[in-house]
Amino acid sequence: MLNVCTTALVSRLETTALKQPERETETTHDIELKIKASLGKKGVLVSSPEDIEGLSSRGYGVSENKKLLLTFYEALFLVSKHILQVEDEKTGKEVSFQELLKRFQLVDEDAWVKYLIYRDLRSRGYVAREGFGLGIDFRVYERGEYGKETARYLIFGIQEGKPVSVEELARTLKYAQSLKKKLVLAVINRRGEIVYYSLSELTLK
Repeated sequence: MLNVCTTALVSRLETTALKQPERETETTHDIELKIKASLGKKGVLVSSPEDIEGLSSRGYGVSENKKLLLTFYEALFLVSKHILQVEDEKTGKEVSFQELLKRFQLVDEDAWVKYLIYRDLRSRGYVAREGFGLGIDFRVYERGEYGKETARYLIFGIQEGKPVSVEELARTLKYAQSLKKKLVLAVINRRGEIVYYSLSELTLK
């Protein structure tokens, strides 16, 4: 038996906590200038120290040889918000959203699903970072806690129609509990709509 509780992404398990904020998040307002980045073999890199500071303080990217390396879903989100302009390292031509997505899909068959989940979390005001493995796509910080507290939630993405074994969920749940994190399933349907479930117990009968 799979014991799953429908929930928002908070410990209070309120169904309203994941609603869209009344105003747009800081992403579209606080970063006014379009940031330039280059797409190379290692991924999407930001070079400007000022831009690096602005993005990293908001939970984007990781340090890479004095540059900021963005994941593909981070870059896609920022491009979709007209914050980031990506240029091909070799040609100098601008890389479109669709071209960037194609690059992402070459290295990850679940690229579109991960992007949709990431976009949804960011649009709701949460900072989402790379997961820990074992199927965990993201670790998520409560609003206002990034840089102050550790991530509170671990997100496990599930695509409608794509089966996931109970054994896999059991391993992931046990792992999340060992880290004292809350495991949240992000179930995405064929229309791209996402529903979140808090997984607190899993019993095989």
